[in-house]
Parts: sequence; C-alpha cells; structure tokens
Amino acid sequence: MRDFRDAKAMAQTLSEALSAKSVSLSHSESLELIARVLGLRDWNVLAARIQASQPIGAGPRNPAPEASPPPSSSADLPIFPMRDFVLFPQMTVPVFVGRDKTRRAVEHAMAGDRRVLVVAQRQATDEDPGNLASLYPVGVTASVINCQTQVDGVLKVSVSGLQRAAILHLVNADFLAAEVAPVEEQRRQSAEAAARSSAVLDTYQSYANIDFSSLPRRAKARLGLPSIGDPGVLADTLAPLLSISIEQKQQLLETSDVVARLEKILDLMKAGRPENGPEPAG
Repeated sequence: MRDFRDAKAMAQTLSEALSAKSVSLSHSESLELIARVLGLRDWNVLAARIQASQPIGAGPRNPAPEASPPPSSSADLPIFPMRDFVLFPQMTVPVFVGRDKTRRAVEHAMAGDRRVLVVAQRQATDEDPGNLASLYPVGVTASVINCQTQVDGVLKVSVSGLQRAAILHLVNADFLAAEVAPVEEQRRQSAEAAARSSAVLDTYQSYANIDFSSLPRRAKARLGLPSIGDPGVLADTLAPLLSISIEQKQQLLETSDVVARLEKILDLMKAGRPENGPEPAG
C-alpha cells in the first residue's frame, strides 16, 4: 500500500494517466497536487516529511512491505532556540544561525536523521538559553532541508515544521538537546472544528482585506491557504500570518484542542491589534 513516501511515484503515475487523456501536467505540478491530496500545504512540506522518515544516505524505499509510521515515543533531539519567532507545523522557513551551540546542533542533526526541535526562547536577549525556565515548554519537531554558510560566516538553515512536541527533559552539553514527546491534537476532524474553520476563513478575508472569490486559481494556490477539510492545518497556516505578539503565537502553538485554537484565532482577528516582530534568528 502506498503512503506519503511514495509521492514521487504517485506524481509520475498521475502525469502519465493525464497524458494518456491529452491533459498536460508537469512533474512539479503533479508533485504539488499529490502534496495537497495528502493534506499537506505544498511539496516542500511533503519532501521534508519524506526526508525525515529515513536516515541520511538511505536509498529509495522498497514499496513491498508497508513501512511503519514514525515512532510516537519520546526521543532526544537537538534544539534550535529561536528569538522572537514561533514555528508551526507544515511551515518552512530559513533560520540564520550564529550561536556556536546551535551550529553544533545543526551538525548533529545533519549527521543523523535531520530532525530538530525548534522552540521559542522566552527572552530574545538570552544568549545561552540552557534551562527549562528560558524556553517555552512546547515547540515543533522539524526537518532540516538544507544548510549553507553565508559570506559573513552566518549559517543559513531551512527547516520544515512537522509536529508539536513537549520538552520532557533538557540535555545541555556540547549542544542543547531535549527528550521530547509528541503533542497529539484533539477534535481535529470534529463537526465543531469544521464549523469554526468556515468562520475563520471568512473572517480572515476581512482581516487581510482579501476577496478569495475574485482571485484566479494560481493566486489562491500561492497564498497557501488550505481548505476547511483539515481544521488543524488551516489553523496552523493562518496563525503565523496574524499580526500578533510572540506570546500570543506561542499560546496558539500550545493549544492542542483544534476547536479552541480556531476560536482563539477568531478572537485575535476580531481584536485586530497588530504587533509585528523582527525576523527569526537562531
């Protein structure tokens, strides 16, 4: 049985099937479509999930035996402490790393399965957030997509958010790491979540001064807003777009009940009090 790790083969099959019916669709367009079908925002997010599911250097997955899902038990992960920035699941962003400990965390991740825990620090001025009091308790496991050193010596790392995770225990040695446990969502596919999703999407049009009905299909796709079919994804897509404080975004991240998270987003949009923060830095 195929799953998300067979996305490239699925995209190829889709292209061939449409070509047989005289419908032209490029491979990249097929990949984007497969990502949407699987409930993900775009191909970058899906590629990150595929990469995180296998060790570095592993070859293509043999589709014969069905692969087991990623483990749900706790695991030790290197930490990316973030100043003035909250990462959400399915969000792909560049992070500029200047601190030596974070650099070593990157090196450790790249030598392994590329997974890290991205978590906001409570004080942006804290140069060495090495205890539980200096970090928020919930972050996001993420996959390191690529990294490169800039001409000024700063390391640029692209990460893609995967799943909420709670810090259980910190390991502070050559680099900061943590034992973490996944945070499961509640009421994600409930009738209440679907109803709130519709209200949230309608309110966002007014909040951002966007008329979705007047936009062409490609413009809608570039906005990256999912349908109300997955309320959890919708909430996590909209949360980073709101002009709110870091503390408010962290509260949304820590709200595992999807209905409650959507209700908070509705209240924040109705309040409409922008508090823009600086660019992310590691």
